[in-house]
Formats: sequence, C-alpha cells, structure tokens
Amino acid sequence: MHQQIEKWLIELTVSEKCALLSGSGFWHSQGIERLGIPKIMLTDGPHGLRKQGDKEDHLGQNESVPATCFPSEAGLAASWSRDLAYLQGRSIGVECRAEDVAVILGPGLNIKRSPLCGRNFEYMSEDPYLSSHLGAAYIEGAQSVGVGTSPKHFACNNQETKRLTIDAKVDKRTLHEIYLSSFETAVKEANPFTVMCAYNQVNGEYGAENQYLLNDILRRQWQWDGVVVTDWGATNDRVKGLLASMDLEMPSSNGVNDAKVEAALQSDPELCEALDNSVRRLLKLVLRTTQNLPEVEGFDAARHHQLARKIALESMVLLKNDEAILPLDAGRESVALFGAFAEQPRYQGGGSSHTNPTYVSRLVDVMAERCPDLRYEVGFGIYDDELNADNLAQAVALAKVKDKVVICAGLPERYETEGIDRTHLNLPAAQLKFIEEMAKVNPNIAVVLNNGAPVEMPFVGQVKGILEAYLPGQAGAEAIADILLGDVSPSGKLAETFPLRLEHNPSYEYFPGEGYQVSYNEGVFVGYRFYQTKQLPILFPFGHGLTYSRFAYSNIQVSDTKITDQQSLTVTLDITNTGSVAAKEVVQLYISDSQSEVSRPDIELKGFDKVSLGAGETQSVSFTLDKRSFAFYDAALDDWRVQSGEFVVKVGASSQDIRLQACVEVNSTVALPFVVHSNSTFGELRSHPATKEYATELLEYFIEHSGIDFNLGDNDENFAETVISFFPIKNMVLFCKEAFSEAQLAVALDKLTLMVANYNNLEK
Repeated sequence: MHQQIEKWLIELTVSEKCALLSGSGFWHSQGIERLGIPKIMLTDGPHGLRKQGDKEDHLGQNESVPATCFPSEAGLAASWSRDLAYLQGRSIGVECRAEDVAVILGPGLNIKRSPLCGRNFEYMSEDPYLSSHLGAAYIEGAQSVGVGTSPKHFACNNQETKRLTIDAKVDKRTLHEIYLSSFETAVKEANPFTVMCAYNQVNGEYGAENQYLLNDILRRQWQWDGVVVTDWGATNDRVKGLLASMDLEMPSSNGVNDAKVEAALQSDPELCEALDNSVRRLLKLVLRTTQNLPEVEGFDAARHHQLARKIALESMVLLKNDEAILPLDAGRESVALFGAFAEQPRYQGGGSSHTNPTYVSRLVDVMAERCPDLRYEVGFGIYDDELNADNLAQAVALAKVKDKVVICAGLPERYETEGIDRTHLNLPAAQLKFIEEMAKVNPNIAVVLNNGAPVEMPFVGQVKGILEAYLPGQAGAEAIADILLGDVSPSGKLAETFPLRLEHNPSYEYFPGEGYQVSYNEGVFVGYRFYQTKQLPILFPFGHGLTYSRFAYSNIQVSDTKITDQQSLTVTLDITNTGSVAAKEVVQLYISDSQSEVSRPDIELKGFDKVSLGAGETQSVSFTLDKRSFAFYDAALDDWRVQSGEFVVKVGASSQDIRLQACVEVNSTVALPFVVHSNSTFGELRSHPATKEYATELLEYFIEHSGIDFNLGDNDENFAETVISFFPIKNMVLFCKEAFSEAQLAVALDKLTLMVANYNNLEK
C-alpha cells in the first residue's frame, strides 16, 4: 500500500492533488482516471444506510435506496451493549458493501449537553465513557467488513441553533474530560478510517481549521492518522484547514477552494508538505476501502430486520412498573390500545440520517395478532394540540370496560429534528390531556413513549407503567409487543438523565448562547454529574431501567487497597438473578474522589457490563481500572493527573441505585512542578514535603510577631494555623514589621527554593 501511494504521489500534478482533497458532487471523493485512482462514496447515516440516487441532498429530503432502519443512537446507547453496537455497525457495513459505499458517516458521539438539542436522538449519551466505548464497538463492527466510519461531529457540536457559526467557549479541563473523551476511546481503540469535523467554532476557531483539535489532539496526542473530512459545507478557510490537517472537503466546491490552495502553494513551503500529507491519507483511505476487502455475506433484508428487532428489544427502558402492570396477560386480560403512534409509528429522527426502510411494522397490527381481546381506538392524532371530543368520548367508553390500557405517546418529528433545537420538554398538550382523562376512568394504564430525547412527564403519578421505546427503528413495533406481552424481559437503561423540569438542567441558563457564542459555564457538571453532585430531585436517573426480574449484588472485592497511578486495579463482584424469569442486568461501576483538590462530580462512570442470567443464576463480573479511571484533567499540567488519596468504587444498577462499594487508596507518581515565590501561601509551603518543616517554623514566627490576636474565645488551637494557611508568605513583612524585613523574606525564599531543588534531585 505504501509503495502504491508514494508512486501515485510522484505522478500526480499539483492541480490533481488539490482536486483529490475536495468532493466530486455531493457524495463522492474525486478520482483520477488517468492514474487509476477510483472515487469512493461517503454517505449517511448512523442508524441505517442512506444512499441517494439522482437527486442528492444532505438533509434527507430526497429518496434513498431501501435499507434497514436500526434503532437511533439514543436507543442503541440505552442497550448498554457493546455486542449490539458492534452488530449494528457491522450490519450497516454489509449493506454499504452491497451498495458500493466506502464510508458510513457515523457514529454520532457528541455529548448530550442539553436535552433541548434537536439532534440528540442521533447521539449516544450525556456520559463520555459510555458514548466512546459504544462508539468504538460500532466502528469496529463496520470496519470489520472493510467499510470506513466517520465518528462525528468533532467537537462540541452540541446544539442545532446557529450550528454553522456558533463559537463554543469551553475551558480546557471541561473540553478534555467531557467533550473530547466522548471521542477518545473510539479513536484510539477502534481507529476509524475517518473523523468528521464539526461546523461550529471551538474557542474561536472553526472545526475545519482548528489546529488544537485536529493537529494537537487528533494527530499528536492520540496518534491518529486517518482522514479528517468536513461536515457537508463546513469549510471556512480551505488553506487554514489544510494546515490544520483537514484532509477532505465535502461536498465539492466546484474547484473554487482547489484554486485557492494551488495559489497559496506558490508562497508557502509548509503548505506543500501539508498538501502531500493529506493526499497520502486520502489515497490510503481509497486503498483501504477498495482493495483486499474481506469476504462478507450478501445483504439479507429479513435477517437484518430481525437483528433490528433484537437491538430495539434491548434498547427499550422500562421506567416504571408499579404493581407489575406489565407484562400483559394476553390470554386473560382485555386491553385497550390508544394513540396514533400505534398505527403511524415514529421510528427514526428527521434530517440527514433519515433512512428509507425495507419494512415498517405497526404496533396496532402486531398486537392484534398476538392479543385476541384487544381493541384499538386512535384517541388522539400525532400532531394534535387539542383533543377531538368524539374521539375522546369513544376512548373513555372503551377504557371503562377494559382490564388494562396502553397509550402510545411521543414527540412528532417536527419537535426534534436536525436543524432546530427544542424550546421545551413537553409532549403535545392533547396527549397529556388524553392520559389525564384515561386515568380518571381506568387505574391500570401503561404509557409507551416514542421520542428521541427526554420529556417531562406530569402524568408520572397517574399511570402504573412507562416504557421508553425511543426511536426504535423499523422493527420497533414488534419489540414493543415482545416486551408488553412478556416474551422478553426489558433490559435497557437510560444513557441520559430525565430531569423533573427543564430549568433544572445545568446548561439551562447558557443554552443555546447569546449572539454567536455559547459558554459552557457548567463545566464538567454535565447530566448526572450535576444532578448527583447537587442532590437535585429528578424524574429518572442516568443508568435507570427495570426488568421483569430482580438482581442481588454481593461479594465485591478489589485486587488491592493501595496502588499507585501506574498500577491497575481489578474489581470483582457477584450478581444473582433472584427472580423467576431469565433477564439481563447492566452492572455499572462509578468512581468517587473522596479528597479532591479540584471540584469533581460526586460520581463518574468508569465501567459497565451487560450480564444475561437465568432464573436463580449467579455470575461473577470483573472490571479493570487504570490511571484514567481516577484522574482529572489538570489544565496547568496539560495532562491527566491523579490526586493522591482515597477513592470509593461504587457498583450498582443505576447512578442512584448503588448496591456495593469499596475503598482504595491511589497515590500519584507525578512530580508536580513546585515554584516558590512571595505569594506562596503558608498552606502550600506546609503541604510540600521539602518545605513543610521550615514553613511551619515561619508560620509560628508569624503568629508570635504579627501582633494579631487570633483568640476568639473558643480555645481552638488550630484556628490561627487554619486562617494563616491562606496568607502569602510576603505578609510576614507587612504584619511583623521590624521583626521581619524584605531582606529576610528574600533569604527565606532562597532557602525554600533550594529545599525544593534538593528534594527534586533526590526523587530523581
């Protein structure tokens, strides 16, 4: 491969090199026919192939070839299953191979900073660990059949409002801990063929020309050497982009930007090198996706439909199941089914990911076949803001005579779609009123929700069951029926927090920004990190999800109770299915820093495993933790660092349902730079082993000679030391007057500096 690339590089003209780095039409790269360099196709989307024919657009308005519509990524993430993420990626890859598509534009790995983002259905989670690990599995699946992926949108593309121009202002620690970490594992472990840069600016630079994101992070820190491709139309300055190692501009600029690059080459030798490097990466992508591809089975639409059903099954989250209202007993209970979603399913989101499904099942049909005593009435339309009086009257009459009521509710597509953000978390008013009226005549109500992101639920106390089905793909109705009728126990868990109120969201005051800037002032406190730390009441917590069984957690053990940050830690525990049916449980591991010097969330997800257990079965689960599991991003050090101290390992069924915990002491091996100066405080100097003893002498001298009376009458011997710990050492001159001079301060600083230097030499 290397020899062929270098041969092509010699034979290509400058104009051809420039042309290669821009699209050909809407969905293809350029080819160079005279050298036998083929063009390749890149197309959407994360939950199903969207290959368009003659009429091309990037917002999903025009028809595409039939393909399997899998659950959206919001649903896929709720499965908490690496295996299913791999299978979904692989299956989409197989369909790409059947249609000669080289790169699928996904997965979407942007963090769900606000539940209002109109495209949240296309993203995994509010948590970067979960997002990046599931993203890695998806990428590995697709690329196992020779189809490239393009995790997107790198980075901080967390809203649709002004997404082409908005400038996301993010501090370095937050950027690394939350928004870059959502991509990091996926890039490092799965090695995607491409990465898609975002439209927006990050800290003043557009994603397509952001030196820090593309060169410093992707290329240097993460050692990734794939192709950076723009989001469609995201190029701002093509020359700056090339210098930042943005390789492929999509779609075609019709030669406009090619000419700009060629003109700039005449006066910029650095640009010549950047051009050749980008061409090398692009040619490598072409060869990887066109030559020596692995043999794969043909596209079997029926088999992929059943896989979509399986993934949908494990993606649905049983939020509430009071008095075991679910599963329904189809042979003994009469059931009323309401809601237009039952016959007009909303199974995917709107915009560029919109797939033309091979088949779509309807819940009204599936339930009628399997539930003999079921009757359906529409009750309300998908887009209704007000209830139809006749429809309501018919529904009330039916609900009165049925044992149980199932209401299919959710969000219309116009509420959440690419290009716009939501302004509220409400279901349409007609749906809320309908649920309220049904609750007056029948106490046994289960609500099935089809939506791509959290909604407020004023009806939560009026119904006994709530099944969050998300946007479950073309086989969603069959999966819903499987769960409602008890054929399979639900096993999904929320990959995002459902707040009680929109106003409780940590980004509420800052989203979607003012003018052309949005400030990420909530810092690292995104999603459950905020709610848990602030102990705010919520509707349903991150990681929550019920099954038709019960699980007992026991016997937690850690491989050691004291480690350094260069050592790994193994955590094991047992989990037992104490119920009467087979079921799956997602075991979640969180870390708490008990003694952090920086403000950290109360808990952070650092491990998960989905376990399948028969009734009465016990299985051992194991996790391995490393330095990153305990570290925070130190902006001053510009690296990840562990602060020495005690950490608590917490294991449970959700972020708020912790069943087991164990303590471990982790000691840092990083020697922090310690510079002594006149503003060094007594506290800082006494905390360093080299200066502790001498600093204590200086503090005692200060107390004796400052003339300040620290006795408040409470006989607290530590009060003076506590207060003075925040004093800079230079205050000795001010408060001690003749007893401590500027010259004495200089001598003391020299002595302290020497102590630190000697200590550092000994440590080496």
